[in-house]
Amino acid sequence: MTITASCHCGKNTFRVDGDIPAQLTRCTCSFCSKSAPLRAYYTPEQFHVTSPPDGDAVYRWQTKQVAHHFCAECGVYTYSDSPDFQMDGSWDGVTRSMGLNARLIDGFDAAEAPVTVIDGKNLW
Repeated sequence: MTITASCHCGKNTFRVDGDIPAQLTRCTCSFCSKSAPLRAYYTPEQFHVTSPPDGDAVYRWQTKQVAHHFCAECGVYTYSDSPDFQMDGSWDGVTRSMGLNARLIDGFDAAEAPVTVIDGKNLW
């Protein structure tokens, strides 16, 4: 299955070679609590940015290991490129994960999907 997604203004577009996960993820860290994405996670090989890079902006904080992407035009949070953290906060030091803001997926109502909460406030 191919999933498509875009920010509010359409300047940032994405394609995912995969299905919408059965569960989305919400993180409680300080950044995610304020930006409020519901993430669908994919491997870097599945995730493709299909728009020119000029509309993309990146924010990194604390350890600088996570790149939070958002649209430079409309400001919508789009995706994260992060270590593939496990539910206990551990990471193998190599594997990456792409966390698409599922609210941007075309024809999908992320508010209706089951959500798993990651305790990012206390894990990192």
